[in-house]
Amino acid sequence: MTRRNRIALALALVALALAVAWALRPQPIAVETAPVARGLFEQTISDDGRTRVRERYVVSAPLAGRVERIDLEAGDPVKQGQRVAMLTPTAPAFLDARTARELQERIGAADAQLSRARAETQKAIAQRSQARADLDRQAKLATEGFVAATAREQAALALQVAERAVQAARHGEEAARHELEQTRAALRRYESGALGPKWEVTSPVDGAVLKVVQKSEGPVALGAPLLELGDARSLEAVVDVLSQDAVAIRPGMPARLELGTGVAPLAASVRLVEPAAFTKISALGVEEQRVNVILDFVEPLDKVQTIGDAFRVEASIVVYKQEDSLKVPVGALFREGEAWSVFVAEGARARKRAVKVPRRNGVEALVEAGLEPGEQVIVYPSDALKDGSRLSSRGSAR
Repeated sequence: MTRRNRIALALALVALALAVAWALRPQPIAVETAPVARGLFEQTISDDGRTRVRERYVVSAPLAGRVERIDLEAGDPVKQGQRVAMLTPTAPAFLDARTARELQERIGAADAQLSRARAETQKAIAQRSQARADLDRQAKLATEGFVAATAREQAALALQVAERAVQAARHGEEAARHELEQTRAALRRYESGALGPKWEVTSPVDGAVLKVVQKSEGPVALGAPLLELGDARSLEAVVDVLSQDAVAIRPGMPARLELGTGVAPLAASVRLVEPAAFTKISALGVEEQRVNVILDFVEPLDKVQTIGDAFRVEASIVVYKQEDSLKVPVGALFREGEAWSVFVAEGARARKRAVKVPRRNGVEALVEAGLEPGEQVIVYPSDALKDGSRLSSRGSAR
């Protein structure tokens, strides 16, 4: 082989080696990036719930007889004392000593229930007076700069809750008085032994018909439900959350209620976290301990015509809120031991960086240290991504 041929062969081998090295070099990894930005961060607890009427009253048959067809329909307004049903009593049976004693005991129980309702009304009135005094005191201290505005707002919310409690107690007193009167009338009818005229069943409160239980004419037993009444616009929301989430919820916390497509979210606030949990089987067949959280609507519901009793809602309770916070998408975070880390896109290279993340929600994470505003983090990094890996941008995640 001539010297020229040896040189050509060597050059060919070098070119082949360079081509093989070029083909086997690490390829850039396509990634999606998202900016580190400042803004409002909210940590929420979200779950499904339903609406319900605050005070529901079941109108029952005060005696056995035959009820005439009820003309009322669901949604019809009713006034206190208005006739809602008409009963034709059956001939009274022989009133033996046992039956008379039972009716007398029912009168005693109804009388005791009325006394209890009156006591609850007085208690609610006293609590309202105390709440009004607290609000006046907080307002005076707020004008002098001794307390924050939030304390005054909480006192105002407590006064609103106390006023509603007074209304509910008064309704309960009226219902107890109505029940006592019906029981006494039933006893008088048995003692008289006469068939008597038709019996009018009246509404114990002002409100609307929620449900007609016995629509058609027919016989009814004593105590059989006829209608359900209540104020259809006086609603609250009941949301059952996991017990481990309920420990972070406090009365007065803000919330948002999603009703469905085309309806703007409604503002609400937490009124009560029930003290007892219950067991519920999830869709996956897992036993869960859940707690009912009661939410009050902040604004009147007059403008929302499509909401009513037992409507499904999606509630988001805000347990933490911070303005002008540094945040990143949760998809950019990954664990390294007990700490959180992210990959930051610096030029065409990926740089791993440890971050301090005290709080997260389903979309974003609050960052206290490790990142600066404007930096680009890699969202959903793959296992192939390492510190110093070459990158090729696939676009920004939204």
